[in-house]
Amino acid sequence: MSSKRTLAKRLRVVADFEEPRPDLEQYRTPPDLAATLVHTADLQGDVTGGLVVDLGCGTGILALATALRDPTGVVGVELDDGALSIARENERRVEPPTGVSWVEGDATRPPLCPDAPTTVLMNPPFGAQSGNEHADRAFLGAAAELGDVSYSVHNAGSAGFVESFAADNGGEITHGFAAELELPKAFEFHREESRTLDVEIFRIEWTSG
Repeated sequence: MSSKRTLAKRLRVVADFEEPRPDLEQYRTPPDLAATLVHTADLQGDVTGGLVVDLGCGTGILALATALRDPTGVVGVELDDGALSIARENERRVEPPTGVSWVEGDATRPPLCPDAPTTVLMNPPFGAQSGNEHADRAFLGAAAELGDVSYSVHNAGSAGFVESFAADNGGEITHGFAAELELPKAFEFHREESRTLDVEIFRIEWTSG
């Protein structure tokens, strides 16, 4: 297993969105955050021995970080075909030992029916621009249906919501830790050149997946 630092270094070649869509809250997941999430999942035994699905994969950084750990299979699901085109190019840049299956579709209703143990990774929208508080709810619902285990990034202070949602949908938070998400200016309405958000990452075990 390569170190988290080595993994983050490999991911620095991953290209960002060319024309990010504010309605989808498309923003880059930093290499360090992606490496932390995937390295943690690997340490917990959630990367090898089954399928790993990146819901709302964007330009593919979580899927590619996982593929660098050589799991059994990796799938990236993304609604935006432009982002998927960049993800495919990013795969050629990263050259992981395991190929990624890129699927165009709604991450909240993924067109998948896996028959193997499944780990879901995701950095879902928070609802900041859509006006829909807890826009990550639909992603958690998809993870509950699809996965045995999920790892997801949420706004700081979301623990109560995530814990309640998990309990109501056959899940239980087993791990949670704080992290930082650096967001460079991506849209005209952004007033700062970059902003760092406090976020939380949760590991959930699902019994309904």
